[in-house]
Amino acid sequence: MSYSNSSMGSGSRTARRNVEFGRTYVVKPKGKHQATIVWLHGLGDNGSSWSQLLESLPLPNIKWICPTAPTRPVAILGGFPCTAWFDVGELSEDCPDDFEGLDSSSAHIANLLSTEPTDIKLGIGGFSMGAATALYSATCFAHGKYGNGYPYTVNLRAIVGLSGWLPGARSLRNKIEGSHDAARRAASLPILLSHGLCDEVVPHKHGEKSYHALNLAGFRNLSFKTYEGIGHYTVPKEMDEVCNWLNSRLGL
Repeated sequence: MSYSNSSMGSGSRTARRNVEFGRTYVVKPKGKHQATIVWLHGLGDNGSSWSQLLESLPLPNIKWICPTAPTRPVAILGGFPCTAWFDVGELSEDCPDDFEGLDSSSAHIANLLSTEPTDIKLGIGGFSMGAATALYSATCFAHGKYGNGYPYTVNLRAIVGLSGWLPGARSLRNKIEGSHDAARRAASLPILLSHGLCDEVVPHKHGEKSYHALNLAGFRNLSFKTYEGIGHYTVPKEMDEVCNWLNSRLGL
């Protein structure tokens, strides 16, 4: 559920090509279906490994949808192809965001949620690059449209980002402050961020900066949890807190 390459060196930006998403794994609710959450894996992973973990959580009323990202060349890995929701170079404020890849993945996720029954609460969560994509989807929901201008039509009720970062942070505040509806949606969307203090792949400071950028942009329903001694992986205590948070925010 993590990737071993911890280098944050820059690479050449890869040429855009048509992407094909991998297999989607679904964990059906064991109890009454009250919520559906799309959960997004990290770089180089697939939906299967997370579906097995999510199935073991004491959340019987949630249906989990675990898609697999397209396989594409990734700049941070020197152009090596692997499963990735978007292309990424080094993690820094100066590195350009791959909005085309982010929009493509966010639209795929929204499409997976769009066929759920109207009374079901919808959410997105993820780990590492999956968390980044979940947070980007949250900004699209608040803004009311994707980066390319197409409308975002799914009504999100919860976002979980583990060991991730926020793409597009630099322009977020202007997008949200420019619209009363966007500010209202941002203020009402519950978001849980958590990060290991010893994360060597996506350093803790990126999680902290993401929290502050969201807060400055008007996201008011934010939680940020730090885990001492934890690297780029999840631990049972963290997942227990995710379960408690989801139960509370979604009224399960």
